[in-house]
Amino acid sequence: MDFSQFNSAEQAHMNKVIEKKQMQDFMRLYSSLVERCFQSCCNDFTSKSLKSTEETCVMNCTDKFLKHSERVGARFAEHNAETMGASGSQL
Repeated sequence: MDFSQFNSAEQAHMNKVIEKKQMQDFMRLYSSLVERCFQSCCNDFTSKSLKSTEETCVMNCTDKFLKHSERVGARFAEHNAETMGASGSQL
């Protein structure tokens, strides 16, 4: 985003707002990951530690979730680039 039309105080404020939003998005993603993998993998509460099968499940779950998120982000970026290219050619 281009904040060059704002003074330095407004630019700093906008940067803080963006950083806060990014942190909220990250925390939402992290919380979703934890909840999803816990619900899918942890079902034996007779011990404090994870069983090897649960640990493997959690590792696979997190890996799949993060790869999925990465892929969705890449597709979103591709779509955004296509949209920006299409709107730029109409001008």
